[in-house]
Amino acid sequence: MVAREAESSGHLLAGKASFDHIYEQHDPRAYFGTLRPLEYQIPHHAQQVFRRLLEFCPKPATGATVTDLCCSYGVNTALLRHDLVLNDLYVRYAEVDSSSAQDLAARDHTFFRSRRRPKAPRTVGIDRSARAVAYAQRAGMLDVGFGEDLEHAEPSAGLREAVAETNMVTVTGGVGYITHLTFRRLLDCVRRPPWVAAFVLRGVSYRAIAEVLGRHGLVTEKLSSRTFRQRRFASAEEARATVHALTSAGIPVRDKESTGYFHTDLYLSRPAGEVAERPVERLLAD
Repeated sequence: MVAREAESSGHLLAGKASFDHIYEQHDPRAYFGTLRPLEYQIPHHAQQVFRRLLEFCPKPATGATVTDLCCSYGVNTALLRHDLVLNDLYVRYAEVDSSSAQDLAARDHTFFRSRRRPKAPRTVGIDRSARAVAYAQRAGMLDVGFGEDLEHAEPSAGLREAVAETNMVTVTGGVGYITHLTFRRLLDCVRRPPWVAAFVLRGVSYRAIAEVLGRHGLVTEKLSSRTFRQRRFASAEEARATVHALTSAGIPVRDKESTGYFHTDLYLSRPAGEVAERPVERLLAD
């Protein structure tokens, strides 16, 4: 099954609609305006899971550092450390006027600062879209961000320093577009093995990434009790291509992709002792 899963990865991603343009804007209005009709919801599920994991993740008394891969406009980190839910952001960016991106970022900075949660983690974002990362940092969705492509280049000195004390690495939509190369380059920068939590589209192989994490002392589990919706299919063509790729790989789609949505699996990687003490199914039981 693992070999067939790996084989299906490229076919699954090849059939996906492209939204590249929404990640290259000066602000996130197009991002939210495009994804809201598709019921893009994985940041909502991730918010609940990541907050739960942070309760148990080993961290210093001074607070946790979370590094979000493929962070785009900092949505995951905005939800992680502010008293907000995803729908609040959909409503906000649908209602803002035609202000410039610079003015909107200033207003966002005030908006997020007033909703900061006590003991919110320090957040670092990495994405190849420097424009999206720059906005997220100006607006206060991220503490620090880097528009770098770790698939094709070694991390900068600034990135190395910023992520050195990372306690948890998160990613909700990038696996398949980023590979084990990104994870290897990131983990090589971190002083102590962090927890790694990844939401991965079903049918996209996680094997090579899990092997890299294993070489850094981390054991990877997949949550078997449920999957998580990502978004509605953008077209009938996208739905057909996805269902075909999954069924060809022997992955059942009933009550999942057959309902019209992409679904993701959750993978969690931790040191072996922590896995033995509290397996992921028990960690996220409620």
